[in-house]
Amino acid sequence: MTKLLGTLVSIIFFVPLMAQQPAKFVVRKDSSNKYTDSIRSLPPLEIRSIRVSEQAPFAKTNISKAQIALNNVGQDLPFLIENTPSVVVHADAGIGVGYTGIRIRGTDATRINFTLNGIPYNDPESMGTFFVNIPDFGSSVNSIQIQRGVGTSTNGAGAFGASINLMTNEYNPSAYLTLQNTVGSFNSFKNNLVFGSGLFNNKFTIDGRISSITSDGFIDRASSNLKSFYLSTTYWGNQSSLRLNVFSGKEKTYQAWYGVPQELLGTNRTFNPAGTEKADAPYENQTDNYRQTHYQLFYNKNINGQWKWNTAFYLTTGKGYYEEYKAGVNFSDYNIDITGKANVPADLVRRRWLDNQFYGQIAALSYVDSLNDLTIGGGWSIYDGLHFGTVPYLSNTFAPSNFKYYDNDALKKEMNSYIKWERKLTKTFKSFIDLQYRFVNHQMNGFTKNTDLAIERKFNFFNPKMGLTYQAKNIFYYTSLAVANKEPNRDDFEASATEQPKKEQLIDWETGFEFKKPTYAINANVYYMNYKDQLVLTGKINDVGAYTRTNVPKSYRAGLELQVKYALNKKYSSSYSITLSQNKIEAFTEYIDDYDQSTQVAIQHKNTNIALSPSLTTNRTFNWKPNDKLSFFWTTKYTSKQFLDNTQNKTRVLDAYFINDINAHWTIMNKSKFTMLLQFYANNLLDVKYAPNGYTYSYISDRSVTTSNNYYPMAGRNYWISLKIDLK
Repeated sequence: MTKLLGTLVSIIFFVPLMAQQPAKFVVRKDSSNKYTDSIRSLPPLEIRSIRVSEQAPFAKTNISKAQIALNNVGQDLPFLIENTPSVVVHADAGIGVGYTGIRIRGTDATRINFTLNGIPYNDPESMGTFFVNIPDFGSSVNSIQIQRGVGTSTNGAGAFGASINLMTNEYNPSAYLTLQNTVGSFNSFKNNLVFGSGLFNNKFTIDGRISSITSDGFIDRASSNLKSFYLSTTYWGNQSSLRLNVFSGKEKTYQAWYGVPQELLGTNRTFNPAGTEKADAPYENQTDNYRQTHYQLFYNKNINGQWKWNTAFYLTTGKGYYEEYKAGVNFSDYNIDITGKANVPADLVRRRWLDNQFYGQIAALSYVDSLNDLTIGGGWSIYDGLHFGTVPYLSNTFAPSNFKYYDNDALKKEMNSYIKWERKLTKTFKSFIDLQYRFVNHQMNGFTKNTDLAIERKFNFFNPKMGLTYQAKNIFYYTSLAVANKEPNRDDFEASATEQPKKEQLIDWETGFEFKKPTYAINANVYYMNYKDQLVLTGKINDVGAYTRTNVPKSYRAGLELQVKYALNKKYSSSYSITLSQNKIEAFTEYIDDYDQSTQVAIQHKNTNIALSPSLTTNRTFNWKPNDKLSFFWTTKYTSKQFLDNTQNKTRVLDAYFINDINAHWTIMNKSKFTMLLQFYANNLLDVKYAPNGYTYSYISDRSVTTSNNYYPMAGRNYWISLKIDLK
């Protein structure tokens, strides 16, 4: 394996640099003045190497730039793709601005692989994805591909529910300028300017964006103040290109991540406990503050008519903190020496910091002929993260300047290599094979509550995937088998040496077909995702006093995804998707804290539903276009009940909900050089009171069990209106 790995690394990173074959392409322009045979007209290889084609044996959804623009008025990126199959989205502040989340087939964002132009975006430690750090990124995205299930090999975190790739590296040969101004409910505003130079000096393009989004939020004090920019400049040769992307976001959000207790949902649905430890009024600066900046450098090369190569270097930096008011603290918990001090306050303000950098390289070498499509690729990355806490409220009185009450660093190294080969066997059959090796080394020198706990873990993963497709006339059929392995996240490691978590493994079988006609299309996909040692919360306290996830030996997700699209005529069209699923843990042990006995009570469970995994989701969109200037959309979404934990306890549930949204688009003016578009949105039109996310915990006190359910409710009826002006 080591010898093979070394050979692959040499091929994809170094051999193409020595290629001296002359280019065989001829550069010419078509009637639209676009370069048709140069690298400018080809999909970027960093995208092509991790995305799958329409004929690949995986369940997938492609979203175009025009489709993204239909919903891009100010909400975070998960809400731009919420109407795709098997998707459930949620938001801490209740309207889609600020911290948001997504689940696909019941798996959360820590199990979904996200890449930006092929470069990993998941946080390397938590595996989470926080698009609040790059607000309005959707306004720079040209296309999105969602692969449900394991999908094909990609860079970064293991795909245990889906992988989502976002592309911004588009060739824009003509100059453009777009201004969008949006106003919405709860004092929500979005303003952005998107621009491009077009091709100048026959060699260069520059594209950019600046954005501002603010909102008070539906939940009390759940305000957001988000700023961002995006800048991309490219040198275009005939058979090579060099692109530099720099984009950054700065967010300040009032904390709204505690949820609303069940007993208050009926009377005070917007309640926010954040900051309420302060006696007289909620602490005004109970906020999350973070800046994240991305640097991406791409080089693409057409070596000859069949071989293409690319490499990219990247650096992501992030620094920020969240601030909290804490009442009645024990200063020994903060390592503060108060010997000899008078008038010691009972309260303090603390800041928990993260200062990190994530850098690496990806590369891919591609060969295409009439029978074969072969890609050899891979990458390496290093994450260097520093976790520390400060107490600014006491910094000049009881603690020295720059005092840190904890200071823990972490280092994570990763590398991967893969081979993908699609082979045309006959006129109708194609085979697909994908072999990936991935190595992870994670070092953690202490945790917030266990500063002396040092962990180093190494993982070697082999992830094979294979499939077969059949295509004839209007019918496309596929079947695939894929294996994925995943390391635990940072919190899982906060256990003693005897209770360290194991890796997770997923074997994913998918089969489906698609039938297309000019006026309608039907797509059906059946999946069975079999998990070994999946990590789930059980409530157990490990022997260093932390609640962490525990491996359960056997669990699975099985389901049917059905999509139908049809056009009645030029004015009326509709689409519909439905997912029916069963999501089960075969056996696990729940632990409940018993405060009476200072111990934990163990309860055995068998064949229970996996938490936050609805058995039924549906999505329907009806489109009416009476003329070239007007377009109306009516969207409905149903999500069945979900259990808050893995016990299948009927008192710990998220109720089912059915919501309706409408939006209208009016092209006020459409000239060759000037377009003005007015967009109107009415979300949750029937004012349904629903919550798509929540959590629960139970304990025993005074010989009785108390269960606390907490929910993240979404806003009732809310409105957005946007004016978009395009200059070309």
